[in-house]
Amino acid sequence: MGFLLPILLGVFLLFTAAPPSLSQLPPEIDPPAPAPISPSDLCNGIFLSYTFILGRQIPPNDTTDQPYRFESVLTVLNNGREELKEWRVFVGFQHNEILTSATNAIIVNGSDLPAPVGNGTIFAGYPVSDLETAIQTAGDLKQMTATIELVGTQFKVTPPAIPMPNNISLVNDGWLCPEPTATPLSKREISTCCIRDPSIKVNTTTISDKFLPRQHGDLTIRYDVIRSYDQNYLVEVAMENHNPLGRLDHWELSFDWMREEFIQKMQGAYPTVVDATKCIFGPQAQVYTGLDFADVLTCERRPIIVDLPPTKAEDPVLGKIPSCCRNGTILPRTMDPSKSASVFTMQVSKMPPDFNRSALYPPQNWRIKGTLNPDYSCGPPVRVSPTLYPDPSGMPTNKTSIASWQIVCNITHAKTETPKCCVSFSAFFNDSIIPCNTCACGCVSETRRTCSAEAPSLLIPPDALLVPFENRTSLTVAWNALKHKTIPNPMPCGDNCGVSVNWHVATDYRGGWTARITIFNWGEIDFPDWFLAVQMKKPAIRGFEKAYSFNASLLSVDGGVNNTIFMEGLPGLEYLVAERDELDPKKNLRVPGKQQSVIQFTKKLTPGINVPERDGFPAKVIFNGEECLLPDVLPLPSGGRRNGFNTMVLSCVAIFVAVFVI
Repeated sequence: MGFLLPILLGVFLLFTAAPPSLSQLPPEIDPPAPAPISPSDLCNGIFLSYTFILGRQIPPNDTTDQPYRFESVLTVLNNGREELKEWRVFVGFQHNEILTSATNAIIVNGSDLPAPVGNGTIFAGYPVSDLETAIQTAGDLKQMTATIELVGTQFKVTPPAIPMPNNISLVNDGWLCPEPTATPLSKREISTCCIRDPSIKVNTTTISDKFLPRQHGDLTIRYDVIRSYDQNYLVEVAMENHNPLGRLDHWELSFDWMREEFIQKMQGAYPTVVDATKCIFGPQAQVYTGLDFADVLTCERRPIIVDLPPTKAEDPVLGKIPSCCRNGTILPRTMDPSKSASVFTMQVSKMPPDFNRSALYPPQNWRIKGTLNPDYSCGPPVRVSPTLYPDPSGMPTNKTSIASWQIVCNITHAKTETPKCCVSFSAFFNDSIIPCNTCACGCVSETRRTCSAEAPSLLIPPDALLVPFENRTSLTVAWNALKHKTIPNPMPCGDNCGVSVNWHVATDYRGGWTARITIFNWGEIDFPDWFLAVQMKKPAIRGFEKAYSFNASLLSVDGGVNNTIFMEGLPGLEYLVAERDELDPKKNLRVPGKQQSVIQFTKKLTPGINVPERDGFPAKVIFNGEECLLPDVLPLPSGGRRNGFNTMVLSCVAIFVAVFVI
């Protein structure tokens, strides 16, 4: 019996140690639930998500407009079958956010951080802008995903409430993104899955083309690397105007170096400030120990580049570049195709770890502006196929650039932009001039102390058009007293525009009508090769016949059919000079530069046109690409004697202008 006790004890322990089967589990214990499926796993396109991490109150303490810090993460994941090149994502911020930091991305419009983004903004990948597929990378999430950590300041939303954007979407062409939804069991994350637009045919192969196609825009910039060395490279920068009503005068181009580069030499353009101080006291001096930085042009992280004058076009050191040295003038192709581009070259020195020939990175945050020109918004550089150049040896072959990027800039029309030119109205049936609006081109705070920025502009007599605003007071007061008009105190401020245009309906008869248009330059800068574009209502534009002193033609703009009258100076009259002193020093008046012409219309194709009403006045006036602000009211018909007085005075004004033009 003694030997049976160990056997019985072992059997007892075996049964007591064995786990119970599922059928033996207590009824209140359920098997573990399967892990929830992530929304990204259900997406077979581009998965976007925005996750709020944390927020806290920051100084100052302000119960009416309290600021809060926020931290969030934007994720872009390529779960599709094609590589996503140059990804761009819109985030619909809506709480007056100010973005202070963004990793692995830049703001597309080129804004420097901190930047206000309360109306939403578009992010682009940097330095990695392409997201490969799982098929190409065997599911490597590092190459498929972009993670952007965002830090900024928001207003209005007090914790524990969560300041979420109202939308996130992929901006790249050909993608459809449904409205984002909140992630289950969390109010801190929204996501959406973007898919290809089925109406657009795309290459369905798993390995896509190496470069994106070149895009269209109002202005495009080419960044072509034409020579590459270990420590520097030579690049050609070309700006080309494609908008029939866009142009630049005295252009200024700026961008941000992101990898401590600096400009050593240039041809065809020059920086506004020549200064190597930041290199001497920066890391560049520790790397380039044998370089004489006195020969370096600029070490600014954000240099400002300007064009050279025509006198430098044949300079062997600074010029000798085709399409350079025109004082920064880029015309529309409708005026002169040979002057619709501007080109310059730069020798760019690099910094470690980019000391090899293939390490080429274009600058970011491009901006371009001109004098009295439209505002442009430029996107990030996009890698495109190498540019083809004629072989310099004269052989019937093409030579390619080593690497090329394209920057697309488009004219913006933000509501907050201040106009740079304005329009006044007058007519043969009324002896008063409706001047430009008060503060049409803005008013500085110092000016507002002596005049009213809110009061509407006062009527002026015809001869006051030729006088600078600061010298019109006595004429304006006397004229409005004669018309029994109330004169406010303080009087309205001026328009403060460098250029103004007067549109005068000169005649209206059975077979047609005419308008006289006068351009005034009140600024200090001359405008060579100026142009003026006038858009009329549809009935009136069909009756256009000719302009007497301008070279005028009909132009199709914005998809319309000949809806714009495009005017430029005839040979010898294509120069609009700046304001200058009166020839008679006793008068002590400044005289504006002027150009004038009469435009003739017929009524054969426009029966029923009502010239005294809106049909005889333009719907839009554009000078050198900049849209001018129109008056809020039109001239009203007046009785007999006023018509005669107006015709006589305005005829004198026309003769006076003609004398100065000649």
